[in-house]
Amino acid sequence: MSTVSLEPFFHPCRRKTPFYRSKSKALLKPSSVNSSNSKLVVSHVTSFCNFRPLHRSPSPPIAAAASTDTSTLESFQSADVFFNDTFPINRIDKVEGKIFVRLDHAKDSNGWELTVGCNLPGKWILHWGVSFVDDVGSEWDQPPRDMIPPGSITIKDYAIETPLKKSPSTAEGDTLHEVRIDLKPDSKISAINFVLKDEETGAWYQHKGRDFKVALVDCLTEEANIIGPKKGFSIWPGALGQLSDMILKSEAKHYEGQEKRRQSRDPKQETSQLEGFYVELPIIKEVSVNNSVSVSIRKCPETAKNLLYLETDIPGDIVLHWGVCRDDARRWEVPPAPHPPETVIFKDRALRTKLQQPQDNGSRSVLITLGEEFSGFLFVLKLNENTWLNSEGNDFYIPIASSSGFPVGNKEDLSKGMQREETEGASEKVSFSAYTDGIINEIRNLVTDISSEKSQKTKSKEAQETILQEIERLAAEAYSIFRSSVPSPTIPEEVEESKAAVESDTLNLPPKISSATGTGYEILCQGFNWESHKSGRWYMELKEKAAELASLGFTVIWLPPPTESVSPEGYMPKDLYNLNSRYGNIDELKDLVKRFHEVGITVLGDAVLNHRCAHYKNKNGIWNIFGGRLNWDDRAVVADDPHFQGRGNKSSGDNFHAAPNIDHSQEFVRKDLKEWLCWLRKEIGYDGWRLDFVRGFWGGYVKDYLDASEPYFAVGEYWDSLSYTYGEMDHNQDAHRQRIIDWINATNGTAGAFDVTTKGILHSALERCEYWRLSDQKGKPPGVVGWWPSRAVTFIENHDTGSTQGHWRFPSGKEMQGYAYILTHPGTPSVFFDHIFSHYKSEIATLISLRKRNKIHCRSTVRISKAEKDVYAAIIDDKIAMKIGPGHFEPPNGSQRWSSAIEGRDYKIWEAS
Repeated sequence: MSTVSLEPFFHPCRRKTPFYRSKSKALLKPSSVNSSNSKLVVSHVTSFCNFRPLHRSPSPPIAAAASTDTSTLESFQSADVFFNDTFPINRIDKVEGKIFVRLDHAKDSNGWELTVGCNLPGKWILHWGVSFVDDVGSEWDQPPRDMIPPGSITIKDYAIETPLKKSPSTAEGDTLHEVRIDLKPDSKISAINFVLKDEETGAWYQHKGRDFKVALVDCLTEEANIIGPKKGFSIWPGALGQLSDMILKSEAKHYEGQEKRRQSRDPKQETSQLEGFYVELPIIKEVSVNNSVSVSIRKCPETAKNLLYLETDIPGDIVLHWGVCRDDARRWEVPPAPHPPETVIFKDRALRTKLQQPQDNGSRSVLITLGEEFSGFLFVLKLNENTWLNSEGNDFYIPIASSSGFPVGNKEDLSKGMQREETEGASEKVSFSAYTDGIINEIRNLVTDISSEKSQKTKSKEAQETILQEIERLAAEAYSIFRSSVPSPTIPEEVEESKAAVESDTLNLPPKISSATGTGYEILCQGFNWESHKSGRWYMELKEKAAELASLGFTVIWLPPPTESVSPEGYMPKDLYNLNSRYGNIDELKDLVKRFHEVGITVLGDAVLNHRCAHYKNKNGIWNIFGGRLNWDDRAVVADDPHFQGRGNKSSGDNFHAAPNIDHSQEFVRKDLKEWLCWLRKEIGYDGWRLDFVRGFWGGYVKDYLDASEPYFAVGEYWDSLSYTYGEMDHNQDAHRQRIIDWINATNGTAGAFDVTTKGILHSALERCEYWRLSDQKGKPPGVVGWWPSRAVTFIENHDTGSTQGHWRFPSGKEMQGYAYILTHPGTPSVFFDHIFSHYKSEIATLISLRKRNKIHCRSTVRISKAEKDVYAAIIDDKIAMKIGPGHFEPPNGSQRWSSAIEGRDYKIWEAS
């Protein structure tokens, strides 16, 4: 059996079901984690000055310092230790396991039983459906009720999710989770389709980049993605990987002449001819591992030099990439010899030292002697050619000074503050430049190789495809390293925008309008829920509420998708120019938009650009030919959408499961979509866009569409998975908000994004009374609003998460705490329709009035006063003080006097008078 990995993916099994778990990366961008979750290393550091060399270092040779045997070392506990700190590191490790698929006779009936299992720890979910004998194409359907195991939940009308349970036959010390599905002998089901989801990480596992398929009849085509006896198949190890063959282990007996029996049969009789099988598929799960790095510095009384001892519990051959600096500019340089053993020079600007493994424990360590002329020690850790660990995107920085320079009692706090300080300007990242330079050279050589005339004549098509895949892989690695070398929260234009906003407010200048921010003072209302289409006259019902919404203080309203749609909610669009939907007709929509303009509210249209439902089938019976005014063919569908046989290029994002994914790299597609958006602006009067499922295509295409349609305001729905460890949300969600920031950056800042990070953190903070979660490691709000507030659209509920869907419902009874947070903080707050017209109406209206009265805007400043277990408190723009949670807080007495403005269940807000 060949060992290959089934790579995780994020399966958009239905429209935006929120799988809020961590998304694994091929290349880790390390960042600090909450110290309470981190494994701390106790430093066994020694006090000595002279030591003997262990052995010579590799070429180029560098003089090594002498070392004393570790058994003679004293503890670094003496009074001349002036720095001692431990830095937590969160990284990703891989655990190997297996997925099991078994089909055999049921023990207590004449039917069959399908068993799917996994032997890795996790919260595993089987996402599955069936195909019936008369179905055409790759559509899923829900199975008959008597097939659905207890504890399952339905996903719309085409899938089931069933949790895997611990197998009763599991041996002690082993882990095996499985689920069993009963199959009836008289069933008209042709196949079982499924994917496996791990809710702890949010990862989904496919077969060959497609859904698993277990055939129950023998009339499926050879191309079908079938698991079963005598079936060889391949697995994509990732979007850029190569195909690898896998040998299936089968316990069942293979019938002879099986291929002959394929030719002509009655499908209804196939269930009696099923062949049992047992298949094992290797799986690799990425798990979060907490490690740390400890650094201690002491003054050597004999030489007056500084002795730095570094130790880490990270396993493997760790290389310390390090240097020193002389001032606050932190420019790397190589200190004079002696250097530790196994040290080599890197481009005359840094040193690389392989960490030594002591005999008495598993940690790696190194001792470095530094002169008094240096003010700081800089380093990153190299795990392998693709993985570097740093401090929140910056180099680790350790201040060096005399023992009198740092009071011992404050040195820990001081060191943390200095090493986490953001680097300003274009700091040189020598730790990454060499590796990326090497990648660029490799890509150049490969391009030269494949483009040469001789190569084209001698290389097969398969070999050339392999080279192209290698180029893609190298480019992806280079970009990942570039991303990991850029400080996460560095949003340069935000500072200038904040200054401009303050100046505009102070001088009473007209506010600057940006498609991503409007004026900066917007308050958004979602003007529908999941059931709004059912009346058939929603536009007219909403028109009657326009004046009331304006009086409540809303400045922007988000309307539902206007186009003809396969689904009544509008998110499966078909003919984009047909605006007669279940919400009303085109004339009613125009009338509604006009009415909102009359009361001073701008209007956002819900634009579904990622996917589109086809009008016609192709020759293979697949729905991928479009009609209407935009009569595209299958070139408009991405090539790697496994269900719809597109002839376009590969997708630039994640595929949506239920409809053809549109290839935005096609010029004719972009031209048509830009014309359509401009037509909506002119014909209907939309002022801007809410962009659906933008995770499915590159943000650069969004910039193209927004530049053409020139919206007043735009926000993208970038749903992504938060980070969890063993079912508990991590404190550090930097990777999650970084992915949202990356998408906003790809749009060149022309669109904002819904702050899913803030919503998720509010869930855990309020549900578990863990309000400390509302402050990140730098004392800022932990969501997108903490890094790029002008691009963050904050919310606590929408038509997907709440309403009758309830896929990620906000903690019950805590809604007003959530609104107390987002309506007092920067960002652009969005209020859900169901909450406006509920018993919360008066409280929400008071909060909106408070926000507008104090001119809180999307770039307002936040000063967090408390983030403890039972209370979070902050002061915004020195105008508003607020607290949520049952704990106590009163704003400080000083030059400002505070008066209570509003108080409710576990929240209170004050105004400065």
